[in-house]
Amino acid sequence: MTGLPATGAGPEVSVDLLVIGAGPTGLYGAYYAGFRGMSVAVADALPEVGGQIAALYPEKFIYDVAGFPAVRGQDLVDRLAEQAGRWNPAYLLGHGVTRLDDTGRGIVATTDAGARITAGAVLVCGGIGNFIPRELPVGSEYLGRGLRYFVPRLNELAGQDVVVVGGGDSALDWALSLEPIASSVTLVHRRTRFRAHERTVEQVHASSVRVLTPFEVEKVSGDGSVSEVVVASSDGDRISLPAQSVVAALGFIADLGPIEQWGLELRRRRILVDPTMRSSRERVFAAGDIADHDGKVSLISIGFGEAALAVNHIAALLDPARSITPGHSSDA
Repeated sequence: MTGLPATGAGPEVSVDLLVIGAGPTGLYGAYYAGFRGMSVAVADALPEVGGQIAALYPEKFIYDVAGFPAVRGQDLVDRLAEQAGRWNPAYLLGHGVTRLDDTGRGIVATTDAGARITAGAVLVCGGIGNFIPRELPVGSEYLGRGLRYFVPRLNELAGQDVVVVGGGDSALDWALSLEPIASSVTLVHRRTRFRAHERTVEQVHASSVRVLTPFEVEKVSGDGSVSEVVVASSDGDRISLPAQSVVAALGFIADLGPIEQWGLELRRRRILVDPTMRSSRERVFAAGDIADHDGKVSLISIGFGEAALAVNHIAALLDPARSITPGHSSDA
């Protein structure tokens, strides 16, 4: 990937198409736009590509993607990023798009990290909106130095003492996935009951994962990076745990955020689109879970088709000499 700065004054970028959202639909849209000869930038508020899959269930198997009898979430994301990488899209990760302004001949998008992207058209693939992790009440100063909210690559935590905080499916899935490769895994949850699937809870209790309930993280400490976590129970018991990594899997807040201010017609908190995936605003299209139309079904595979449909119509919009019908890829 061609990474662009996520902080500071921000870059000035000019492309044919801006894809907002680096989840599966956005990544496939970036690939397909490159296939149709467009230059592409991809902006996402999250620091990693993959969207909801990477954030919530990177290690879970997905069974409804064409061509894959079963594929792990992160493996699918990695393959999509590799596919899109053929055309070298510019990635602006950690850049939430806050404004879309018309220029008469295109759109200028502004991000909360100071970037300005000029594009002939915009394809919004924002899933169900921005995913903001619920923060751990303590230890925020260790973010990026042992504290994390995502585990896109398990091997990064191999050989470490890991404390996983949370009681949902993501927390338990990560605890189970890390058990074979980490030095130790401790699961901390503030309630006695978990919100995860019963079978997953049984697997955790049958594993070597140390389960502490009802406990909460009281303190995170270390010299430069995390080395110790202190947890406390509701009755005052305290336990000091060695830890080089803390995975805070406390869930995410989904919010349409600035999208609601872009002058787009919305229905059911989604962007209403016509049969070409065009929104009510000129040069702005949408695909995937963020898009709504009659007969809508929210599946990854349908998102891929919607992205391809949108890109083909965008190609003709940007250059009327181009056909909407792309022909066979094997002939390219």
